[in-house]
Amino acid sequence: MHTLAVIGGSGLYDIEGLVDVSEHAVDTPYGKPSDTIVSGTLGDTRLLFLPRHGRGHRVAPHAINFRANVSAMKMLGATHLVTVSAVGSMKEAIAPGHLVVADQFIDLTKRRVSTYFDEGVVSHVSFADPVCAQLAAALADAAGRTGATVHRGGTYVCIEGPAFSTRAESFLYRSWGVSVIGMTAMPEARLAREAELPYSVLALATDYDSWHESEADVDVATVVATLKKNVSLARDTIAHLARALPDPTTSRAVGAARNGIMTHDSAIDAGARKRLDWLLGASGSE
Repeated sequence: MHTLAVIGGSGLYDIEGLVDVSEHAVDTPYGKPSDTIVSGTLGDTRLLFLPRHGRGHRVAPHAINFRANVSAMKMLGATHLVTVSAVGSMKEAIAPGHLVVADQFIDLTKRRVSTYFDEGVVSHVSFADPVCAQLAAALADAAGRTGATVHRGGTYVCIEGPAFSTRAESFLYRSWGVSVIGMTAMPEARLAREAELPYSVLALATDYDSWHESEADVDVATVVATLKKNVSLARDTIAHLARALPDPTTSRAVGAARNGIMTHDSAIDAGARKRLDWLLGASGSE
């Protein structure tokens, strides 16, 4: 049985037909994730749901324990990881309410720990293509079945937040050719690759950031109003995807961390082995 892990809003697990629902409080070597994780079964697929900002949206983007969130999903048996993210559109063609399955990222975050290999073990994972192509295609197909307008591919620029970007920054990012702007996809995507999880992101466009001359500048009221309309689309997309997950063994994420390890097995100390046991096993780099 495949296990689809979903990190996003707290309403995503209210899927019709989800059975055997339970909650899991997980401790990781990096602390606790944002909240308890909801699990359930839909058809032949097990699903895991984690509200990225905690129930009630109490955790700011820069304060999210990204390492704990991703590792907790892996520890609970995730075979695929999809994250759902509210974003601003940086292109006229991506209107508020549209969905984007981004396939590239620019990371402008400043204070976030973005690796599991920061102490005791060195691993350089391949990250040129940061999403799983098969999972991204399946996610876009699933989103299309909801009737939503879906944009396949595009670059997601991730800023630190929690404030929105200045107008000058917004124009700069547009000059780079990015598709959407958000605050949460990084380092989620990078950590998912290190965790050897096939990964894709469903970006929900809520506004035009601050570059669009004929639209109001982005504010929380605009974001929330559009998100409420989009949450059912995201929920239906997850339900469709759960019934059509690709084979995870074909993903470029398979073996990513192990294949990138530079540290000799004899040089990995006991603390590092214990901390990474959830990923590498007790033998480290074997």
